[in-house]
Amino acid sequence: YTCVNCIRTLPFLREWPAKYADRGLTVIGVHTPEFAFERVRENVVMAMTEHQIEYAVVQDNDYETWRAFGNRFWPAKYLIGADGSLRYQHFGEGNYVTTEQEIRAALVDAGWEVGDIALGSVDSQQRDPTAVRSTRELYGGYRRNYTQSGVYAGQSEYYDGPDRSFWYSDDGEHMNGRWYLQGQWLNEAEAIVHDRVTLDFEDYLLLAFEARSVNVVLDPPGQPYDVRVEIDGRPLRAEEAGADIVFDAEGNSLFRVEQARLYAIVQLPAAGEHELKLRSNSDDFAIF
Repeated sequence: YTCVNCIRTLPFLREWPAKYADRGLTVIGVHTPEFAFERVRENVVMAMTEHQIEYAVVQDNDYETWRAFGNRFWPAKYLIGADGSLRYQHFGEGNYVTTEQEIRAALVDAGWEVGDIALGSVDSQQRDPTAVRSTRELYGGYRRNYTQSGVYAGQSEYYDGPDRSFWYSDDGEHMNGRWYLQGQWLNEAEAIVHDRVTLDFEDYLLLAFEARSVNVVLDPPGQPYDVRVEIDGRPLRAEEAGADIVFDAEGNSLFRVEQARLYAIVQLPAAGEHELKLRSNSDDFAIF
């Protein structure tokens, strides 16, 4: 539920049992957590309610189902036939019509009639044709950063050792696909954590990105807190704001972190290259 690729797949996973449950289809969700807070049952139940998931979901906290299928992807879909065999599999987003065709073929082979049910109906989100390139998925924690393929942090101090607090100075030299810090921050295994309480949102994480939309995963371990969002040195405009953004009386664009989840913060009219700053006064501000 913190994976935007999974979230964009959910409308189809809701639609298929609604169409085919009385023709023999059963959908079972397997929730394999990426972060520690995703192991908490209450968080999973809350996410199921938010995303209107009514089919059964099993918590795979120990990765037993993940390993049994040799899985490596969020999301992954496996179609099991009436005889117990693996009929079809698909990794990631897309191919929804093909997947539904495979479902229909499996049901027909099991003796069901599906010809009276229309194929497809949920509007699929298409990739923006202007988004020729897009910034890769980035992580705040050193578990993903201290790897040969990581290197998401733009400042060398981050790599001087794990679980350490550093004062970072942003020198203004930024590379696309890296994040940069200003102020006091602690590098933890799963997140980069703001390591002091401030009064005027002076500390920030900056991301140089190329995309149309931006999402961020946050967890409020203590009290809820606000995060200010700026693009290219100014607040977001209304037409640039993601679904979770609100505006205060001074025109600042911000969002309130009250749940451990993915927050939609930027939705631009067109894809492009920009610099994004996230600011919070809270020392619970942890970016996963």
